[in-house]
Amino acid sequence: MPLGRSGHWFRKVLVKKLFKKCGKGIRVAPLVRFGAGNRISLGENSNLGRNCWILGDVDIGDNVVMGPDVIIISQNHEFQDVTVPMVQQGHQPSRPICVGSDVWIGTRAILLPGVHIGDHAIVGAGSVVTKNVPESAIVGGSPARILKYRK
Repeated sequence: MPLGRSGHWFRKVLVKKLFKKCGKGIRVAPLVRFGAGNRISLGENSNLGRNCWILGDVDIGDNVVMGPDVIIISQNHEFQDVTVPMVQQGHQPSRPICVGSDVWIGTRAILLPGVHIGDHAIVGAGSVVTKNVPESAIVGGSPARILKYRK
């Protein structure tokens, strides 16, 4: 772990200064990427997994567990006009992503623009979440679909 405990302390202090909102008891693993961070909220006792990438308008609730390599992006490229190269069309407006409380996001999961993950849900490793996930649902696959409920 780079810099050990002092590395964890430094990442935590940095996130608290840069994020829009940041709760107590957070954990920020090494190699986390988040752009300017001013559009990200992180709840209490939540963690950002190693090498995760969070961009745009993202609200993460309390007690969220995140595996490594998770990608959460609230924006996408424009692509409607086939007469103009996609790289020249710019970006679509941001569609905020909301992750509820007591959520587990597995390794290498991807959350796409506009999705809402309900409280107590589990997103399986490698899942691509394109639609909202109900409370207490366990989802997996690409695109993610409901496998069962925790209750």
